Amino acid sequence: MAGKTISEKILSAKSGQDTRAGDIVVASLDLTYSHDGNRPLAMELLTSMGTDRVWDSSKYILFLDHHPSPNAVSAAAHTKLRAFALEQGVRLYEMGDGISHVVLPERGHIAPGDLAIGSDSHSCTGGALAAFTTGVGSTDMAAAMATGQLWMRVPESILVRCHGALPSGVGAKDLVLAIAARIGADGANYAAIEFAGPAIDAMGMDGRFTLTNLAIEMGAKAGLIGTDATTEAWLKGRLQREWTHLTADPDAVYREIVDIDASTLTPRIALPHNVDKVVAIEDLPRTRVHQVVIGTCNAARSSDLAEAARILKGKRIAPGVRLIVTPSSRDTMVETMQSGVLATLVEAGAVIATPGCSGCAGGCHFAVPDVGENVLSTANRNFKGRLGNAESFIYLASPATAAASALTGWITDPRLHQEMIP
Repeated sequence: MAGKTISEKILSAKSGQDTRAGDIVVASLDLTYSHDGNRPLAMELLTSMGTDRVWDSSKYILFLDHHPSPNAVSAAAHTKLRAFALEQGVRLYEMGDGISHVVLPERGHIAPGDLAIGSDSHSCTGGALAAFTTGVGSTDMAAAMATGQLWMRVPESILVRCHGALPSGVGAKDLVLAIAARIGADGANYAAIEFAGPAIDAMGMDGRFTLTNLAIEMGAKAGLIGTDATTEAWLKGRLQREWTHLTADPDAVYREIVDIDASTLTPRIALPHNVDKVVAIEDLPRTRVHQVVIGTCNAARSSDLAEAARILKGKRIAPGVRLIVTPSSRDTMVETMQSGVLATLVEAGAVIATPGCSGCAGGCHFAVPDVGENVLSTANRNFKGRLGNAESFIYLASPATAAASALTGWITDPRLHQEMIP
């Protein structure tokens, strides 16, 4: 019999069955988590299901990451969530602690081989650690909170093999936008995407999280990367429990195999209003930028901010440009403060936002652009109205491209600042 994909291995272990793609399983969960951006709140649905307790208080976590209390409605929701966390004895990450998808791996809540669900589509981020992490709606979340289980169909898998090495000035965000252009916004519907190949092997964990985070933008149920020495080094000191390396079998069966030559890539830009509407930066007409956002759970980790700081060091952003920098977590903010990266960004003219989702979703009521303005962002979504104004335009790019563009006021190839790129 053929070997198994990473998804098939994890869901077999968590269901106690020898499962293959297409099978329906009831699987035991290692972790569930919710945030303040969901309506209706999963905790309210939990009560409506006839139970008032989470099945295991150590396996449910709450985050206040989407709304940094911009209004009375948000403040009231936060009060409810704090009260629920206290009543249930569950972990609560407060406003300013950071984005759930970033904090969970950083703080050792996710391990290779885990099955975890979150009430957010970008829960797939944790797959960079070879964990099956996926997003669900509030009703499914409430049922999982009550039972500790999830039923699902084992997804087929798509293998994306990334050959060669990324050129200087081209990063993980450019690679994953190129992949999204190949697969399409719905090309991986209900599949799991496995990223592999020499370009992935050479990539640090920050870049790997960028890849798996964007899997949902291709319709995928999960994005996954097998473990290796890079995973092991990153987990050291973070994970306080035993774990084992996990990769797909060499003879695993895939629905599709996509080959990407990373060595041929140039910086990529996703045009409004679709993530898969991607062009090479050299093919983009001269495009004015009014606001630049370096933030979100896709590309605002320490190495992302450091990359931007290398380009901006000793310089000032262009007149008429607003540069918003939102560290993805409190840990990232502290690290970049101590390294001097944050000071470099502030000296260049950046506004530093509360660690969390500010500058990504309009519901945060932060950095909302004006009618007709162009925003260049390191985010994962550029849908119309995503930042709170349907009459603005959002372009997606890497931290390097974002920083270079903030300097000129136009979408700018970061390779023009090659001396600042390692």
